Amino acid sequence: MSDLIAKTAIDRRLADIVGPVIEGMGFELVRIRLMGGKTRILQIMADKPDGGIDVDDCGQISTAVSVVLDVEDPVEDNYVLEVSSPGIDRPLTRLKDFDIWAGWEARIETTELIDGRRRFKGTLAGIEDDEVLVNVDEGTIGLKFEWLSDAKLLLTDELIAEMLRQKKASGVIDETQFDEIEETTDDDEDDAPEMTKH
Repeated sequence: MSDLIAKTAIDRRLADIVGPVIEGMGFELVRIRLMGGKTRILQIMADKPDGGIDVDDCGQISTAVSVVLDVEDPVEDNYVLEVSSPGIDRPLTRLKDFDIWAGWEARIETTELIDGRRRFKGTLAGIEDDEVLVNVDEGTIGLKFEWLSDAKLLLTDELIAEMLRQKKASGVIDETQFDEIEETTDDDEDDAPEMTKH
């Protein structure tokens, strides 16, 4: 399992417990993190193999995972279980993610210095064997997947527009459920009452 999915020993143990449950339901584990704080949070990100997980799916995963975690009891302290989708600016945790999201901008960090730097920002250019290809200012570079410590898509207007387009095309967004947007002109604004301070 990639360290990008489960970084720490406890995360890997939790992934070993909940991963098979999630996969058995037809989903994929994208990332799992047990985060500290006043109340610990067990954050699980999951997705469908072809993308498009929704709130009901997260609820089903939460219910199934809760049962297994109650039996296995791998975390001594109290914690809150949080199951979510990867979101628009999703973490890239599996080698295939870098191929699926080729053409989109990403921020990548490595565990060691590569040519004097650990942070790379550029457009994903797919994968080649075990390397992630990224178009940066200097050209296309290859980073071994095992070198990566963190990677995520950058939230851009283009990415948001593409995600909305995909949701609309798949029927997730039904425009008939929304009120029509009324556009105003400058003339309409002149008719609005003015607020004055006394």
